Amino acid sequence: MKLIIVESPTKARTLTRFLGDKYQIEASMGHLRDLPSKKLGVDLEHNFEPEYVIDKKKQATVTKLKTTAKAAKEIILATDPDREGEAIAWHLEYILKDTAKDFKRIVFHEITENAIATALKNPGKVDLKLVDSQQARRILDRLVGYKLSPLLWRKVRRGLSAGRVQSVAVRLIVEREQLIKAFVPQEYWEIKVELQKDKINFLVQLIKALKNKAESQTTVNDLEASEYQVKSIDQKTLSRHAYPPLITSTLQRLAGNRLGWSAKKTMAMAQHLYENGLITYHRTDSVNLAQEAIEMCRAYINSTYGKEYLPDQPNFYKSRSKNVQGAHEAIRTTKLTVSADELGKSEQRLYQLIWQRFVACQMKPALFKKTTLVIKAQGVKAYELKAEAEKMEFDGWMKVGDGFKQTEVNLPKMAAGDKLQLVKVLPEQKFTQPPPRYTEASLIKELEKKGIGRPSTYAPIISTIQDRYYVEKDEQKLKPTAIGETVTLFLIKHFDTIMDYDFTAKMEDDLDQIALGKLKSTELLKNFYLPFDTKLIEVTEKAERAKIATETTGDKCPDCKEGDIVIRLGRFGKFLSC
Repeated sequence: MKLIIVESPTKARTLTRFLGDKYQIEASMGHLRDLPSKKLGVDLEHNFEPEYVIDKKKQATVTKLKTTAKAAKEIILATDPDREGEAIAWHLEYILKDTAKDFKRIVFHEITENAIATALKNPGKVDLKLVDSQQARRILDRLVGYKLSPLLWRKVRRGLSAGRVQSVAVRLIVEREQLIKAFVPQEYWEIKVELQKDKINFLVQLIKALKNKAESQTTVNDLEASEYQVKSIDQKTLSRHAYPPLITSTLQRLAGNRLGWSAKKTMAMAQHLYENGLITYHRTDSVNLAQEAIEMCRAYINSTYGKEYLPDQPNFYKSRSKNVQGAHEAIRTTKLTVSADELGKSEQRLYQLIWQRFVACQMKPALFKKTTLVIKAQGVKAYELKAEAEKMEFDGWMKVGDGFKQTEVNLPKMAAGDKLQLVKVLPEQKFTQPPPRYTEASLIKELEKKGIGRPSTYAPIISTIQDRYYVEKDEQKLKPTAIGETVTLFLIKHFDTIMDYDFTAKMEDDLDQIALGKLKSTELLKNFYLPFDTKLIEVTEKAERAKIATETTGDKCPDCKEGDIVIRLGRFGKFLSC
């Protein structure tokens, strides 16, 4: 009997569907070993050697796997194709080493019959460089969290914690909130003019924005007495290309913007789709597509929409984010025809987004005719006004939807020199707007842009900073709490290196170098920990205690009638207090 071990029962059932009784397939239920929860678990005196322990809740799983492994003639480790998956495989090999069996490692990026068959024909060994990279990340995070949290208890408030990447994410939100609070709106006026030609009314806008009401009123009076004629009219054809195939960050942003989902929910639904063999692996930052997938997609486009929608050559895309790990494929569907009966309602919605993006990315561009109209108004002064209109000439990739909404503006036929009739002048007072608060989607985009985090970490980062009450949602926008702001400012003041965006991105890059075998994990850990520990001692001895600003509700206490009702943070979340 040959034993295949995967992470989850769902994944095990899908493999069983393809492999039948040729193999026995068991699930590890995720990680079996980790650092201990109640102590550091890292030997600082001996090259940061980790101390791994088996989770008590996993003892029954370990016992079952050992028993099954003893009866197997071969053990195949089929965990996910990323750092965490490689680490799980390595831990499994360690736990089952006493069975003295031959271990093989197989990797596939989609759970389909062909992908599994190919992987089984080409087994390898556990990638120790990738494991070393995962282990270095885990130790880094443990050092920061385990060492900084007690300091925050002493200097800010009991029960607080810090994270290497999470704290930097909170910094982004805090700094955005500071910009919003410091923002001073500036008044300006826009003037639109409604004109008529051949009994067709249309709007043009004054190119220059005006500073105040007085300037606006003077301009309005002059425009109402002006004569209007076409100065120029320009037409050109625009091509709008399809969006690139989905990666983890763009999937999370798309589901957030289109479906209103959290990153956590998106990844849970994607996990289910992947484990059931319906999409490729969903933790990826590569926009590459397998040649077979491109051929399948092009054949589908040709048969469904016609050859006029199929480009002569496949469309290829290049990743734009920093620190791209290109070994994976983009997120796509494994086939192009799936019955709705196979999916739950939420899964259907996410699957449809992935399907649309996959098909659209291999279709021809959409074509538009863009008209730019410049109008001259002659009064006491001369003014220029402008209008733009677009008309779709070929829908291209938009045929499949993919959420692109095109609003067409129709203009009457005109030529340079044509006279136009004034209908009315429409002044509107406006004010400049502060930068918006981050949504989950826009925060993920910013983290990716700065090279902070990885596909597997975006959703946990965003969940963690909310679970710790450092950040809360206000109308789906992320807002720092008083405690989140206090902790962030304390860490920036005393641990500016750890809180630096470029430093955090450099750490991600160094972890990639470890995975490639170009950097030793011990070197990275020493370079990080020695100055960090020195700073920790200094801050513990010298830093003053930080004071948390009180959040008020604006209401008086209903009991004493004098005290203000304030928001406090306790063990179980927020509560109101006098």
